[in-house]
Amino acid sequence: MLRGLYTAAAGMITQQRRHDTATQNIANLNTTGYKQVDSVSHAFPDVLIAAMQNGTTKNIGRLNTGVFAEQSVSQFLQGDLIESGKTVDFALSTDLQIVDPATNMPMIFDGSGKHISAEGEVTYKPQAFFTVQDNEGNKLFTRNGKFSVSPTGEVLSVGGFKVLDGNGQPLMLNGPEDRLKVDGQGYLIDNNTGQRSNSKIGISVVTKPMDLVRDGNGVFHVEDPEAAQIRFTDANDNMQVRQGYLENSNVDATQVTVDMNAAFRAYEANQKVIQYYDSSLQKAVNEVGRV
Repeated sequence: MLRGLYTAAAGMITQQRRHDTATQNIANLNTTGYKQVDSVSHAFPDVLIAAMQNGTTKNIGRLNTGVFAEQSVSQFLQGDLIESGKTVDFALSTDLQIVDPATNMPMIFDGSGKHISAEGEVTYKPQAFFTVQDNEGNKLFTRNGKFSVSPTGEVLSVGGFKVLDGNGQPLMLNGPEDRLKVDGQGYLIDNNTGQRSNSKIGISVVTKPMDLVRDGNGVFHVEDPEAAQIRFTDANDNMQVRQGYLENSNVDATQVTVDMNAAFRAYEANQKVIQYYDSSLQKAVNEVGRV
C-alpha cells in the first residue's frame, strides 16, 4: 500500500515540475529570442516481482515504481522575425546543415530539429547565436539581438554583456549608432566608402546545441566548448543577419497551454490516489486495528 502512496507522490512532483515548465514558457511568450523548454519525464527502474511457494520462486513480472522529471530540454527552433526598424536590433535567420556520413548528403531534420539515423543515433540541428561576454570574460550565447551602444562605442546586449566581433573581441563602433549598417553576413559597412569593413558581429555556430546550459536573461553557456564544436560562422553557412528585426519567442502557445492543463489534471488524479490511500490507512489503524 505504501508503495502506491510513494508512486502517487512521485507523480505529483513530476506534474508540478511539468506545470512550472509550461507556465515559464507562457510567461516568456513575448520575450525576444526566448527558446521553449520541454520537461522530460522518465520512469524509476522497474522492480522484478516474484512469488515463493513450497520453497520455489516463480517470477510474476515487473513493477514500475514511479516517475520523475529528469531534465528540461530547450527547443532551439527558429522563431518568427518581427520588424522593429531600429538600427541596433538584429535577428538571425538560419538553416544550418550537417552532412550525413552514411549518405554524404545533408541530414534531414524533423520539425523539432532532430535527425535519427538508421542505427538510432540522434543528431540535433546546429544553431547560430550572437556571441557575448560577461564581466568575468566568459563567452555566452544568445538569440536576443536587441543591442545598445555605450558612450564609449561598445555594443552591449540586453543584459549589459559585451557583444563580441568575429575575432572574439568586444565590438566597437567608430560613429553614432544611427549610422550603423550591417550586411547579411554581419559585416559592418563603412559609412564613408559604403564598402564592407573587416569588423563583423561575432556569430557562433553551436554544432551540438543540446550542450548549451541556460543561464537566464536569454543567454546560454557551454561547459565544454570543444565537445559542443563551437566555431564562428563563415561564408558557407546558410545564415543571414537581419538588421532592424528581432526574433520572437518560439513558444507554441497552443501546445504549451494543452501541456499545462494536462499536467494539472494528472496532478489532481495523483492527489485523489493519495487521498484514497490516506483513507484506507486510517481505516486500517482505527477500525481494523481495534478488532
